[in-house]
Amino acid sequence: MKVIDQIKAPIAKDMETFEDKFRLSMKSDVALLDKITHYIVKRKGKQIRPMFVFLTAKAMGGINESTHRGAALIELLHTATLVHDDVVDDAFERRGFFSINALWKNKIAVLVGDYLLSRGLLLAIRNKEFKQLEIVSSAVEQMSEGELLQIEKSRGVNLNEDIYFEIIRQKTATLIASCCACGAASAGADDETIEKMRLIGEKIGIAFQIKDDLFDYGLGGKIGKPTGIDIKEKKSTLPLIYAVNNIPNGQGKEALRIVKRNKKSKKDVNKVIDFVLQSGGIEYADKKMRAIADEALAGLDTLPENESREALKQLVRFTIEREK
Repeated sequence: MKVIDQIKAPIAKDMETFEDKFRLSMKSDVALLDKITHYIVKRKGKQIRPMFVFLTAKAMGGINESTHRGAALIELLHTATLVHDDVVDDAFERRGFFSINALWKNKIAVLVGDYLLSRGLLLAIRNKEFKQLEIVSSAVEQMSEGELLQIEKSRGVNLNEDIYFEIIRQKTATLIASCCACGAASAGADDETIEKMRLIGEKIGIAFQIKDDLFDYGLGGKIGKPTGIDIKEKKSTLPLIYAVNNIPNGQGKEALRIVKRNKKSKKDVNKVIDFVLQSGGIEYADKKMRAIADEALAGLDTLPENESREALKQLVRFTIEREK
């Protein structure tokens, strides 16, 4: 059995029910739209975000219809942002599948993203899920701000660790934070407890993104080949920030000059990767990631001891140990 299936065990039946409900939440009478949403459902990933919603709810009292609506709301708005992101980034692939804009062009992709956004809003409003709508709408707002902050800072290549953490907090962590908060809200938690779970989720999301940063360097050569995609796109990740700021010689300046170039050869990218690997940047980022994940795990230990809490902790460990 795969690790992710073991983690999912306490909520396996709920997740199966959720898949049906999520499919229905996107249904349309417009044939083209129905065809596209069917394609979206077919290419679903590990569904880690709904898992956080369901496991949090079950750990804190139990899963109900509100939990299903919270998970669907997050997936609808998250999918909408991914569809729009692929248009913004001119990306033609996602998770090994063609993107919506690759198959149906930008105009249709933008409209599909808008449709998914509206379905999420209506799902919450029609069922008076105002707390969950507030949580998820705040997350989408921060994700947009994080993307724009990254674009603004990438023009000069950001080497400030505090700004880096603010970008990933907004871009990635707020969505996982909203999963934990929605799960708690659906189980009837008070505002203080919902906020506590939101902050735990935020730490999980930050650790998750640092792990993604490490994949760009092949995790120090332990798993797979380095991709160098972030370097090509001038994205400042934690290993690079550490390397440039902490190696007091010309190597750092040369690496920075390469990253700032609009066009980079494979040799250029490999030179930056080698510099980061030799600088201790990978080890530094890995240590930071594990420390933040440990803070999240300590927060989860304050929940009642049960099977779902342990599965939640396993899911946190999975986010930092995963191989892709």
